[in-house]
Amino acid sequence: MNAPLVRGWEVVIGLETHTQLSTASKIFSGAATAFGAAPNTQACPVDLALPGTLPVANVGAVERAIRFGLAVGAKVAPHSIFARKNYFYPDLPKGYQISQYEIPVVQGGTIEFFLDGQRRSVRLTRAHLEEDAGKSLHEGLTPRDGRPVSGIDLNRAGTPLLEIVSEPDMRSSAEAAEYARALHALVVWLDICDGNMQEGSFRCDANVSVRRPGAPFGTRREIKNLNSFRFLQQAIDYEVQWQIEQLEDGLEIQQATVLFDAATGETRAMRTKEDAHDYRYFPDPDLPPLVIAPEWVARVRASMPELPAAMAERLQAEDGLPAYDAAMVTQSRAFAATYAAARAAGAPAKPLANWLMGEVSKRLNAEGRDIADLPVAPATLAALLARIADGTVSHNGAKQVFDALWSGESDVDAVIAAKGLKQMNDTGALSAIVDRVLAANQKSVDEYRAGKDKAFNALVGQVMKASQGKANPAQVGELLKQKLAGG
Repeated sequence: MNAPLVRGWEVVIGLETHTQLSTASKIFSGAATAFGAAPNTQACPVDLALPGTLPVANVGAVERAIRFGLAVGAKVAPHSIFARKNYFYPDLPKGYQISQYEIPVVQGGTIEFFLDGQRRSVRLTRAHLEEDAGKSLHEGLTPRDGRPVSGIDLNRAGTPLLEIVSEPDMRSSAEAAEYARALHALVVWLDICDGNMQEGSFRCDANVSVRRPGAPFGTRREIKNLNSFRFLQQAIDYEVQWQIEQLEDGLEIQQATVLFDAATGETRAMRTKEDAHDYRYFPDPDLPPLVIAPEWVARVRASMPELPAAMAERLQAEDGLPAYDAAMVTQSRAFAATYAAARAAGAPAKPLANWLMGEVSKRLNAEGRDIADLPVAPATLAALLARIADGTVSHNGAKQVFDALWSGESDVDAVIAAKGLKQMNDTGALSAIVDRVLAANQKSVDEYRAGKDKAFNALVGQVMKASQGKANPAQVGELLKQKLAGG
């Protein structure tokens, strides 16, 4: 697939995603990681690097990193190093962040997803373990001497993160957003992250540059801390236009870290971008090398759930789903569980996939709900599909039934009866209606026999109107063809 161009420029995007690991305690201490605690109540002496304290790596965080590495087909390093990344911010109590630099725990891998119906693949550079910093607070604090004040909440300091770094393989904001969605779905599927973007559990930094096709990579700017897929796409779109305008005006792009203002839809420079040497990385002397034996990897592999890609392949083989449908059905564990439950209740595979991708997803998206909160039970959805299959209700009638089910009704047959949606399947009665329509629409009959196919659709519409929408469209079509062929 050729990369789309913006005003003759090629967009180059790579993402760095900070995924908060779902451990109960921090990565190097026993302090809690629960969200919403009062400020500074979950920061222990280890998190603050008080004299005499030593960090100890959290086994659960390491196992979650291994799980991710296996899921993306990466190399899980048998030997990796924790390093100190030195910089000075008020919310970084130690004056350095414990991270990984030269030898990360996860190396390589790929994330696959669909964009506009086409399968795409983005390479991963690495995924490394690190601790989060604290949080600076600038709002909601009582002014002092009439002046605004800022505060520091160190509850997040030491929270375990897996930073997942992609190669600069993405060529549009839409592709970056779909990659981020696929990555988000995978880490939640693996149960290594709760995926709550509002609480900061999954946030992206986007490295964006532009170039003329075939030219070397341009100078990139990094957009920090994007915590929604919509903001990610909006921020990249603005940044791309800004960079193009700068270059077309003859100006140079300076490497920088920028922030996205959701209120204005604009990015603004925060600081000149640092390079690795600015952080003075060196191995942390308080932490030994992280050694991951093959037996440990094997135990983690044995405990993993069926992966979405493997499930999609199985559904193609067992249920006959097309590759795209299978990928959409396995887009999340909740989506896959809904599909499996409805199938177990007797729903046919392809119609079920169509309804889940179509009517169900449309309603969920309109209300900003997740499929885990679907108000229609999978077995009830299966019952509705059965009534479509046996001709009891038309597809249009089924949508009306679905409206009622969404609003709290639970008995498909009762809704069909109450709303008078049962299709007319009596051949004799339907034949009489067809005869009347043909007699009253001789012009359409003549046009159809003259080879105008649209006239046939007009006749079908007249029969459906005469039956008040209760006729079975397939049966109507067959009867019309028989009678029109008979002269």
